[in-house]
Amino acid sequence: MKVLLIGNGAREHALCRSLSLDPDVTALYCAPGNAGIAEVAELRQVDPLDGRAVAALALELGADLVVVGPEAPLVAGVADAVREAGIPVFGPSGEAAQLEGSKAFAKDIMAGAGVPTARSYVCTTPEEVDEALDAFGAPYVVKDDGLAAGKGVVVTADLEEAAAHANSCDRVVIEEFLDGPEVSLFAITDGVTVLPLQPAQDFKRALDDDEGPNTGGMGAYSPLPWADPKLVEEVLQTVLQPTVDELRRRGTPFSGLLYAGLAITSRGVRVIEFNARFGDPETQVVLARLKTPLAGILLAAANGTLADLEPLRWSDDAAVTVVIASHNYPGTPRTGDPITGLADVAEADAPHAYVLHAGTKRDGDAVVSAGGRVLSVTATGKNLSQARDRAYTALGRIHLDGSQHRTDIAAKAAAGE
Repeated sequence: MKVLLIGNGAREHALCRSLSLDPDVTALYCAPGNAGIAEVAELRQVDPLDGRAVAALALELGADLVVVGPEAPLVAGVADAVREAGIPVFGPSGEAAQLEGSKAFAKDIMAGAGVPTARSYVCTTPEEVDEALDAFGAPYVVKDDGLAAGKGVVVTADLEEAAAHANSCDRVVIEEFLDGPEVSLFAITDGVTVLPLQPAQDFKRALDDDEGPNTGGMGAYSPLPWADPKLVEEVLQTVLQPTVDELRRRGTPFSGLLYAGLAITSRGVRVIEFNARFGDPETQVVLARLKTPLAGILLAAANGTLADLEPLRWSDDAAVTVVIASHNYPGTPRTGDPITGLADVAEADAPHAYVLHAGTKRDGDAVVSAGGRVLSVTATGKNLSQARDRAYTALGRIHLDGSQHRTDIAAKAAAGE
């Protein structure tokens, strides 16, 4: 099988790593990729938002499967263009991807499907914003209706900050605050059958102890030793399957990766948000534990044959990933700084720990930073404590001037093992 993957982040590096280990994959291409992905896939250049260009590249390469990683190309309809060219593609249509592209659309689908979620208002004027903020009270949860690369959500007790964010958006969803721990659950679907993966937890705040601004994610771990063993089955029955069924009923079948961001509240499971693609950094830990070869699963979703698959096989090991971010992230990041120590990790810590690249590029013989989140240091172990120790040991070998990372990823969960 020849596979073309679209994207250039750590999520795509994790996907490429898993695909490169799949014996059925005979050729692996990534466009545009990054410095780390270049070690496991052949890089090609393409505008990820140009569906016709992506389809043309896939035809030129003779790809048997195209995997669209990021949300922006999905919302732009890139998967549609590839499907129209007759190539199997893992990723929803532009219409179905509105589940992530529009918070208001997602709320409407959830209402139709009877999916438990936070009460909310969709606001387009300052007057509506004031009414909604007043109705719910603090802490305020304000979400830009459109795509914002994981940084369009403000959760704050400060009324002025909440109103300022709401009024900076053309259209905004204001909703009640959901208490309790958060869980990310991915499911692969062909539009009918829904195959849940293992749950993970990510860390959105920039600083230790969940302080600082929201980010795209600073680390993650899986499994969740504290979670109810029936959680995955419950979410499949009450959230994932009803959502997929409702989208199909409306004539916008969803095929690809359905990501449910969940709050385990005092009143039960509630959906915080849906995404239409693998999440970053949770993908790094979920794929680290998946033993079933990945390409066949993605192809079955693209071809509508998921029901024919054997049950997925998982490692009993735990996995932890820690993000190294550049100076000033999540503000305007500093880029172009050299990264050292990558070869040391490969020599000293493999196969239990490895580095997945996010915002990197080659500059001559050097690898330099090229984005806000630069690397995801990922490790596995017999439990979270061992995986965590291995991740932080490997991280200690890497140097990036001015970089930052959280020191408490999976610490509470590991302590409770």
